[in-house]
Amino acid sequence: MILSALNRPLVYAIAIAAAAVSIPSMANDIDVDAAKALFKDNECQKCHNPVKAKKGPSFKKIAAKYRAKHLDEKEAIKHMTSGKKVKLEDGSEEDHKIIDTKDVKAQTNLAKWILSH
Repeated sequence: MILSALNRPLVYAIAIAAAAVSIPSMANDIDVDAAKALFKDNECQKCHNPVKAKKGPSFKKIAAKYRAKHLDEKEAIKHMTSGKKVKLEDGSEEDHKIIDTKDVKAQTNLAKWILSH
C-alpha cells in the first residue's frame, strides 16, 4: 500500500505510540523500596553509593560499565553471589561480599535497581 504524504505523519505517530506501549520500562519492573532495603540490610552502602565512588564504584559507574559491555542483571547477580575478588577504587583487591538472600526475584530486583542508574 502506498501512503499519501498526508497519511505518513499519522502512520508514524501510531507506530511510535505502539512501540512505546509494547516496550516495558525497566524502571516499571523495579520495586525501589525493596531494593533499597536489601541494599541496606546487606550493608552495601559501606562500599557503594548511587552517584559517587566510595570504597567501590558508584551505581552510575557500574551501570555505565554494564551498558558498555552489553551485560544485564544476570551478570550483576553472578557478581553479587559469587564472592570473587574485586578491584577497589584505591587499587587494592578484596573478596566481594556475597548478598544475603537466595531469593532470585529479590536479587534480580536489586540488580535492576543498581543498573538503572
